[in-house]
Amino acid sequence: MLNLFADATAVTTGTTWYNSGAMAYMMQGGPFMWPILFMAVLALAAIIERFRSLKLLSGNADVLRNQVLDLLHQEKVEDAIDLCLRSRGPVPAILAVGLHRYELLRRLGYDAGRIEEQVDKAMEEYGAHITAVLERHMPILSTVANVAPMVGSIGTVAGMIVLFQGIVNMPESARLMKVAAEGIQMKLLVTLFGLTVGVPAYIFFTYFNSIISRLVLDAEETASKLIEALTVRMAPANLESAERTTDLIV
Repeated sequence: MLNLFADATAVTTGTTWYNSGAMAYMMQGGPFMWPILFMAVLALAAIIERFRSLKLLSGNADVLRNQVLDLLHQEKVEDAIDLCLRSRGPVPAILAVGLHRYELLRRLGYDAGRIEEQVDKAMEEYGAHITAVLERHMPILSTVANVAPMVGSIGTVAGMIVLFQGIVNMPESARLMKVAAEGIQMKLLVTLFGLTVGVPAYIFFTYFNSIISRLVLDAEETASKLIEALTVRMAPANLESAERTTDLIV
């Protein structure tokens, strides 16, 4: 363990690649710098992937929703489904699931009440799938945001313990303050790198969460409006069914 944390004064300047630039800081910070570097790469990959994916999914949901509902009112259910399948995002996805279930049950001759119930259930179940897709790789950002600063703190504390052990064993003639200051400076690099990785990860995690929440709310609002539209569309069938039931009772 003692050999893992080299004293800051043991790092010599030279022409080798690991004695200059960012790599020099990595070597001076100790072995805890490598997990932080690994988490930085993971966080960067997750940020790029989520940014590209959410940008593709972000569209004008109101326009598409109104187009689909207009087609539904015009009895063009298949055209509405085709429009949803040609679009990206949670809103067209939830609309496609609901309309497909509606058209299938209608052709099978289900009663209006059963159709409405099954359409609502289908969209609710698919909503959980949409949320899972939108939150893909978000746990990586959350983990990095929380763990990277802690790893930096652990690395600094461990390095300081080893540093002070070395100071205790130093000869009295050594310049204690200079050696201690240089060593503490280098060990604090681990904390700095941990925070440098953790803070941006947390910022992007919060930013992506806000986008995901908006997309999920759009999908839920769309599901609610589709149910309303189907209820209005099937109202004559519901009335006819109720009249038949009344006639049978009488």
